[in-house]
Amino acid sequence: MPLLKLEKVEKIYIAGKVQVHALKGVDLEVEKGEIIALVGPSGSGKTTLLNIIGCIDKPTSGKVIMEDILLNEKSPDELANLRRYYFGFIFQSFNLIPVLNVYQNVEIALNLKYPKLSKREKERKIFEILELVGLKDKKDAKPLELSGGEQQRVSIARALVKDPEFVLADEPTANLDSETGKNIVHLMKELNEKRGVTFIFSTHDPLIMQYAKRIIKLRDGKIEV
Repeated sequence: MPLLKLEKVEKIYIAGKVQVHALKGVDLEVEKGEIIALVGPSGSGKTTLLNIIGCIDKPTSGKVIMEDILLNEKSPDELANLRRYYFGFIFQSFNLIPVLNVYQNVEIALNLKYPKLSKREKERKIFEILELVGLKDKKDAKPLELSGGEQQRVSIARALVKDPEFVLADEPTANLDSETGKNIVHLMKELNEKRGVTFIFSTHDPLIMQYAKRIIKLRDGKIEV
């Protein structure tokens, strides 16, 4: 049974008197441990699809099923809880909190899922993930003291520290130079292999497509067969 299944998913946005048909009858199954790249031109529906998978948005019609949970029927609060437990997010703009150091940025994500974790266990998990992404020695640095690649590594650590089923990454290499982008993609592939985390990327980056186990092409809100 797939980890995630979308059946005939439609998404329509209303902008004034105009309807924007962002997704049109999307069917998709995702297995555990996959690396999937959502590709297509701007406006093809990649980010909308990523947002629906990640419980940030709800479809206008169709079904989204995750481990026998029908996401369509969930309230905003229930969707927020599902995001907290099942998903880690990586953004092209990093979205780190500038006044907090590396350790604290990662700690916030961990606290959201495991608020009652002991201090000792919390430190163990944070230092383990910082070591994995090569930033244990930068734990006290603020985001503005880091390079773009290092900031993206913090984003990856923040996404992974809570042991999510999925990591959703929206153009994660867009603001990085090619060499740094290559290192980041290689790191995510290693983490996929070591931890079995399912990665879904929205991307234009040929390197991510090369590493992906499956490429889903979107155009005008539809999956191209």
